[in-house]
Amino acid sequence: MAELTVARIALGCGNFGGVGSAPEFFGQGLTEDQAFALMDAAWQSGIVHFDTADAYGGGRSEQAIGRWIRSRGVRPRLTTKTFNPMRAGADHGLQPDRIARQLRASLDRLGVDQVELYLAHDYDPAVPLAESLGALRSAQQDGLVGAYGVSNFDAQQLAAALTAGAPAAIQNSYSLLTRQDEPDLLPLCAERGVAYLAFSPLAGGWLTGKYRRGVTYPAGSRMTQRPEPYAGFVTDRTFDALDRLQAIAASRGTSMAGLALAWLLADDRVAQIVIGPGRPEHLAPVAEALEYPVTAQERGPIEEAVAGLVPQEIPGEAQP
Repeated sequence: MAELTVARIALGCGNFGGVGSAPEFFGQGLTEDQAFALMDAAWQSGIVHFDTADAYGGGRSEQAIGRWIRSRGVRPRLTTKTFNPMRAGADHGLQPDRIARQLRASLDRLGVDQVELYLAHDYDPAVPLAESLGALRSAQQDGLVGAYGVSNFDAQQLAAALTAGAPAAIQNSYSLLTRQDEPDLLPLCAERGVAYLAFSPLAGGWLTGKYRRGVTYPAGSRMTQRPEPYAGFVTDRTFDALDRLQAIAASRGTSMAGLALAWLLADDRVAQIVIGPGRPEHLAPVAEALEYPVTAQERGPIEEAVAGLVPQEIPGEAQP
Protein backbone atom coordinates (compact mmCIF):
# COMPACT_ATOMS: atom_id res chain seq x y z
CA MET A 1 0.00 0.00 0.00
CA ALA A 2 1.45 3.36 -1.06
CA GLU A 3 1.66 5.92 1.72
CA LEU A 4 -0.74 8.83 1.45
CA THR A 5 0.75 12.31 1.15
CA VAL A 6 -1.37 15.12 2.61
CA ALA A 7 -0.88 18.78 3.44
CA ARG A 8 0.66 19.23 6.88
CA ILE A 9 -2.20 21.48 8.05
CA ALA A 10 -5.89 21.33 7.12
CA LEU A 11 -8.73 23.69 7.91
CA GLY A 12 -11.41 21.88 9.92
CA CYS A 13 -14.85 23.07 8.82
CA GLY A 14 -16.98 21.34 11.45
CA ASN A 15 -18.29 24.65 12.81
CA PHE A 16 -19.73 25.86 9.49
CA GLY A 17 -23.48 25.95 10.06
CA GLY A 18 -23.37 23.79 13.16
CA VAL A 19 -21.25 22.35 15.95
CA GLY A 20 -19.83 19.17 14.50
CA SER A 21 -22.39 16.48 13.71
CA ALA A 22 -24.80 17.24 16.57
CA PRO A 23 -28.33 17.63 15.09
CA GLU A 24 -29.42 19.87 17.95
CA PHE A 25 -26.91 22.49 16.74
CA PHE A 26 -27.63 22.32 12.99
CA GLY A 27 -28.03 25.87 11.73
CA GLN A 28 -25.85 27.32 14.46
CA GLY A 29 -22.06 27.72 14.49
CA LEU A 30 -20.53 30.04 11.90
CA THR A 31 -22.74 31.77 9.37
CA GLU A 32 -21.85 31.40 5.71
CA ASP A 33 -20.33 34.90 5.65
CA GLN A 34 -18.18 34.01 8.66
CA ALA A 35 -17.18 30.70 7.06
CA PHE A 36 -16.21 32.51 3.86
CA ALA A 37 -14.04 34.98 5.81
CA LEU A 38 -12.32 32.09 7.57
CA MET A 39 -11.70 30.15 4.35
CA ASP A 40 -10.35 33.32 2.72
CA ALA A 41 -7.93 33.86 5.59
CA ALA A 42 -6.86 30.22 5.66
CA TRP A 43 -6.25 30.14 1.91
CA GLN A 44 -4.27 33.38 2.04
CA SER A 45 -2.14 31.93 4.84
CA GLY A 46 -1.24 28.92 2.72
CA ILE A 47 -3.73 26.35 4.08
CA VAL A 48 -4.97 24.54 0.97
CA HIS A 49 -6.65 21.45 2.45
CA PHE A 50 -10.17 21.72 3.90
CA ASP A 51 -11.67 19.00 6.10
CA THR A 52 -15.42 18.49 6.43
CA ALA A 53 -18.11 15.79 6.74
CA ASP A 54 -21.56 15.23 5.31
CA ALA A 55 -23.21 15.65 8.71
CA TYR A 56 -21.36 18.81 9.80
CA GLY A 57 -24.18 21.30 10.14
CA GLY A 58 -26.49 18.79 8.46
CA GLY A 59 -24.74 19.37 5.13
CA ARG A 60 -24.26 23.12 5.58
CA SER A 61 -20.49 22.81 5.93
CA GLU A 62 -20.08 21.08 2.56
CA GLN A 63 -22.51 23.52 0.96
CA ALA A 64 -20.55 26.52 2.25
CA ILE A 65 -17.27 25.08 0.96
CA GLY A 66 -18.83 24.39 -2.42
CA ARG A 67 -20.18 27.91 -2.75
CA TRP A 68 -16.82 29.33 -1.65
CA ILE A 69 -15.01 27.27 -4.29
CA ARG A 70 -17.34 28.51 -7.02
CA SER A 71 -17.17 32.14 -5.88
CA ARG A 72 -13.39 32.24 -5.47
CA GLY A 73 -12.41 30.12 -8.46
CA VAL A 74 -9.92 28.06 -6.47
CA ARG A 75 -9.86 24.40 -5.57
CA PRO A 76 -8.58 23.27 -2.16
CA ARG A 77 -7.80 19.64 -1.49
CA LEU A 78 -10.77 18.09 0.28
CA THR A 79 -11.47 15.51 2.97
CA THR A 80 -15.04 14.57 3.78
CA LYS A 81 -16.58 11.75 5.79
CA THR A 82 -19.76 9.79 6.41
CA PHE A 83 -21.38 7.89 9.29
CA ASN A 84 -23.47 10.31 11.35
CA PRO A 85 -27.11 11.17 10.55
CA MET A 86 -27.81 14.23 8.42
CA ARG A 87 -30.77 15.20 10.58
CA ALA A 88 -32.43 14.04 13.78
CA GLY A 89 -33.89 10.59 13.30
CA ALA A 90 -32.22 10.00 9.92
CA ASP A 91 -30.26 6.87 9.05
CA HIS A 92 -26.60 6.54 9.85
CA GLY A 93 -23.80 4.02 9.56
CA LEU A 94 -21.54 2.44 6.97
CA GLN A 95 -23.82 0.26 4.88
CA PRO A 96 -22.40 0.09 1.33
CA ASP A 97 -25.51 1.55 -0.32
CA ARG A 98 -25.56 4.40 2.19
CA ILE A 99 -21.85 5.14 1.59
CA ALA A 100 -22.49 5.35 -2.16
CA ARG A 101 -25.54 7.60 -1.65
CA GLN A 102 -23.85 9.87 0.87
CA LEU A 103 -20.70 10.26 -1.21
CA ARG A 104 -22.68 11.33 -4.27
CA ALA A 105 -24.58 13.86 -2.16
CA SER A 106 -21.31 15.18 -0.68
CA LEU A 107 -19.82 15.66 -4.13
CA ASP A 108 -22.96 17.53 -5.21
CA ARG A 109 -22.82 19.85 -2.19
CA LEU A 110 -19.11 20.47 -2.68
CA GLY A 111 -19.54 20.93 -6.42
CA VAL A 112 -16.62 18.65 -7.30
CA ASP A 113 -16.18 15.36 -9.15
CA GLN A 114 -13.76 13.87 -6.63
CA VAL A 115 -12.54 14.39 -3.08
CA GLU A 116 -8.91 13.69 -2.27
CA LEU A 117 -9.74 11.73 0.90
CA TYR A 118 -12.97 10.07 2.04
CA LEU A 119 -13.26 8.71 5.56
CA ALA A 120 -15.58 6.41 7.47
CA HIS A 121 -16.35 8.83 10.30
CA ASP A 122 -16.71 6.17 12.98
CA TYR A 123 -16.62 2.42 13.54
CA ASP A 124 -19.88 0.66 12.69
CA PRO A 125 -20.24 -2.67 14.53
CA ALA A 126 -23.45 -3.41 12.63
CA VAL A 127 -21.74 -3.69 9.23
CA PRO A 128 -18.81 -5.99 8.39
CA LEU A 129 -15.68 -3.93 7.76
CA ALA A 130 -15.04 -5.75 4.51
CA GLU A 131 -18.38 -4.51 3.14
CA SER A 132 -17.85 -0.89 4.20
CA LEU A 133 -14.27 -0.77 2.99
CA GLY A 134 -15.28 -2.54 -0.20
CA ALA A 135 -17.69 0.31 -0.91
CA LEU A 136 -14.92 2.84 -0.26
CA ARG A 137 -12.57 0.93 -2.54
CA SER A 138 -15.22 0.87 -5.27
CA ALA A 139 -15.59 4.64 -4.95
CA GLN A 140 -11.85 4.97 -5.41
CA GLN A 141 -11.89 2.71 -8.47
CA ASP A 142 -14.70 4.81 -9.91
CA GLY A 143 -12.57 7.94 -9.49
CA LEU A 144 -14.86 9.56 -6.93
CA VAL A 145 -12.22 9.57 -4.17
CA GLY A 146 -8.46 9.76 -4.39
CA ALA A 147 -7.91 7.72 -1.22
CA TYR A 148 -10.03 6.40 1.63
CA GLY A 149 -9.59 5.84 5.33
CA VAL A 150 -11.23 5.73 8.73
CA SER A 151 -11.78 7.98 11.73
CA ASN A 152 -12.30 7.38 15.44
CA PHE A 153 -11.00 3.79 15.23
CA ASP A 154 -8.86 2.32 18.00
CA ALA A 155 -5.81 0.16 17.32
CA GLN A 156 -7.75 -3.11 17.28
CA GLN A 157 -10.33 -1.71 14.89
CA LEU A 158 -7.66 -0.29 12.59
CA ALA A 159 -5.85 -3.63 12.55
CA ALA A 160 -9.09 -5.29 11.48
CA ALA A 161 -9.62 -2.61 8.82
CA LEU A 162 -6.12 -3.19 7.45
CA THR A 163 -6.96 -6.85 7.03
CA ALA A 164 -10.32 -6.09 5.43
CA GLY A 165 -9.54 -3.22 3.11
CA ALA A 166 -6.25 -1.34 3.53
CA PRO A 167 -7.31 2.20 4.51
CA ALA A 168 -4.68 4.79 3.64
CA ALA A 169 -5.34 7.10 6.60
CA ILE A 170 -6.86 7.38 10.04
CA GLN A 171 -8.08 10.60 11.65
CA ASN A 172 -8.35 10.63 15.44
CA SER A 173 -8.24 13.16 18.25
CA TYR A 174 -4.66 13.79 19.32
CA SER A 175 -3.08 16.60 21.31
CA LEU A 176 -1.02 17.20 24.42
CA LEU A 177 -4.16 16.39 26.42
CA THR A 178 -5.44 13.50 24.27
CA ARG A 179 -2.63 11.00 23.84
CA GLN A 180 -4.56 7.73 23.95
CA ASP A 181 -3.19 6.62 20.56
CA GLU A 182 0.48 6.70 21.54
CA PRO A 183 0.92 3.19 22.98
CA ASP A 184 -0.62 1.11 20.20
CA LEU A 185 -2.22 2.96 17.31
CA LEU A 186 0.61 5.31 16.32
CA PRO A 187 3.14 2.45 16.16
CA LEU A 188 0.67 0.44 14.07
CA CYS A 189 0.30 3.35 11.64
CA ALA A 190 4.08 3.67 11.34
CA GLU A 191 4.49 -0.07 10.78
CA ARG A 192 1.76 -0.32 8.12
CA GLY A 193 2.25 3.02 6.37
CA VAL A 194 -1.09 4.52 7.41
CA ALA A 195 -1.17 8.33 7.46
CA TYR A 196 -2.16 9.55 10.92
CA LEU A 197 -4.27 12.73 10.88
CA ALA A 198 -4.87 14.55 14.16
CA PHE A 199 -8.11 16.43 14.77
CA SER A 200 -8.81 18.62 17.78
CA PRO A 201 -5.10 19.49 18.19
CA LEU A 202 -6.07 22.13 20.76
CA ALA A 203 -8.40 19.78 22.66
CA GLY A 204 -11.55 21.76 22.02
CA GLY A 205 -9.93 25.00 23.15
CA TRP A 206 -8.40 23.65 26.35
CA LEU A 207 -4.90 24.26 24.97
CA THR A 208 -5.62 27.89 24.08
CA GLY A 209 -5.78 29.16 27.67
CA LYS A 210 -9.43 30.16 27.39
CA TYR A 211 -10.46 27.83 30.23
CA ARG A 212 -9.01 28.76 33.60
CA ARG A 213 -9.44 27.39 37.07
CA GLY A 214 -12.39 28.96 38.89
CA VAL A 215 -13.31 31.21 35.95
CA THR A 216 -16.65 31.06 34.13
CA TYR A 217 -16.36 29.52 30.67
CA PRO A 218 -16.50 32.09 27.82
CA ALA A 219 -19.90 32.50 26.18
CA GLY A 220 -20.18 30.49 22.97
CA SER A 221 -17.25 28.23 23.81
CA ARG A 222 -17.40 24.46 23.51
CA MET A 223 -17.73 24.17 27.28
CA THR A 224 -20.98 26.15 27.11
CA GLN A 225 -22.30 24.40 23.99
CA ARG A 226 -21.24 20.74 24.15
CA PRO A 227 -19.20 20.21 27.32
CA GLU A 228 -19.73 16.45 27.51
CA PRO A 229 -16.73 15.40 25.34
CA TYR A 230 -14.42 17.51 27.52
CA ALA A 231 -15.79 16.73 30.98
CA GLY A 232 -12.71 14.65 31.82
CA PHE A 233 -10.50 17.75 31.56
CA VAL A 234 -12.17 19.55 34.44
CA THR A 235 -9.70 18.53 37.14
CA ASP A 236 -7.05 20.28 39.20
CA ARG A 237 -4.39 18.11 37.55
CA THR A 238 -5.40 19.42 34.14
CA PHE A 239 -5.34 23.03 35.29
CA ASP A 240 -1.94 22.46 36.90
CA ALA A 241 -0.64 21.03 33.62
CA LEU A 242 -2.05 23.98 31.68
CA ASP A 243 -0.28 26.37 34.05
CA ARG A 244 3.01 24.58 33.35
CA LEU A 245 2.43 24.68 29.60
CA GLN A 246 1.58 28.38 29.76
CA ALA A 247 4.85 29.06 31.54
CA ILE A 248 6.82 27.12 28.90
CA ALA A 249 5.05 28.97 26.10
CA ALA A 250 5.72 32.35 27.72
CA SER A 251 9.40 31.51 28.12
CA ARG A 252 9.74 30.91 24.36
CA GLY A 253 7.61 33.91 23.38
CA THR A 254 4.59 32.08 21.97
CA SER A 255 1.01 31.41 22.96
CA MET A 256 0.11 28.10 24.55
CA ALA A 257 -1.87 27.25 21.42
CA GLY A 258 1.20 27.92 19.27
CA LEU A 259 3.24 25.67 21.54
CA ALA A 260 0.68 22.86 21.37
CA LEU A 261 0.53 22.98 17.56
CA ALA A 262 4.32 23.16 17.27
CA TRP A 263 4.60 20.07 19.49
CA LEU A 264 2.38 18.15 17.06
CA LEU A 265 4.16 19.45 13.96
CA ALA A 266 7.47 18.26 15.40
CA ASP A 267 6.17 14.67 15.48
CA ASP A 268 6.99 12.86 12.24
CA ARG A 269 4.33 10.26 13.03
CA VAL A 270 1.60 12.87 12.50
CA ALA A 271 0.95 13.41 8.80
CA GLN A 272 -1.59 16.23 9.21
CA ILE A 273 -3.19 18.34 11.91
CA VAL A 274 -6.74 19.57 11.40
CA ILE A 275 -7.33 22.93 13.03
CA GLY A 276 -10.81 24.33 13.67
CA PRO A 277 -10.56 28.10 14.26
CA GLY A 278 -13.71 30.10 14.86
CA ARG A 279 -12.38 33.38 13.47
CA PRO A 280 -9.55 34.42 11.12
CA GLU A 281 -7.48 35.74 14.02
CA HIS A 282 -7.50 32.24 15.50
CA LEU A 283 -5.11 31.24 12.71
CA ALA A 284 -2.30 33.14 14.46
CA PRO A 285 -1.11 30.10 16.51
CA VAL A 286 -0.50 28.23 13.26
CA ALA A 287 1.91 30.95 12.14
CA GLU A 288 3.58 30.81 15.57
CA ALA A 289 3.97 27.04 15.37
CA LEU A 290 5.60 27.30 11.96
CA GLU A 291 7.85 30.17 12.96
CA TYR A 292 8.91 28.71 16.30
CA PRO A 293 9.16 24.93 15.88
CA VAL A 294 9.57 22.75 18.94
CA THR A 295 13.09 21.34 19.16
CA ALA A 296 14.05 17.87 20.32
CA GLN A 297 15.38 19.42 23.54
CA GLU A 298 12.04 21.13 24.21
CA ARG A 299 9.90 18.03 23.79
CA GLY A 300 10.94 16.54 27.13
CA PRO A 301 9.88 19.47 29.33
CA ILE A 302 6.65 19.93 27.35
CA GLU A 303 5.68 16.28 27.78
CA GLU A 304 6.72 16.31 31.43
CA ALA A 305 4.28 19.19 31.96
CA VAL A 306 1.35 16.92 31.08
CA ALA A 307 2.78 13.69 32.51
CA GLY A 308 0.38 11.81 34.74
CA LEU A 309 -2.82 13.04 33.11
CA VAL A 310 -5.33 10.31 32.32
CA PRO A 311 -5.48 9.92 28.51
CA GLN A 312 -8.64 11.47 27.09
CA GLU A 313 -10.32 10.91 23.74
CA ILE A 314 -12.52 13.47 22.02
CA PRO A 315 -15.32 12.03 19.81
CA GLY A 316 -15.02 12.83 16.13
CA GLU A 317 -18.10 14.97 15.88
CA ALA A 318 -16.61 17.35 18.46
CA GLN A 319 -14.16 18.52 15.75
CA PRO A 320 -11.02 20.57 16.43
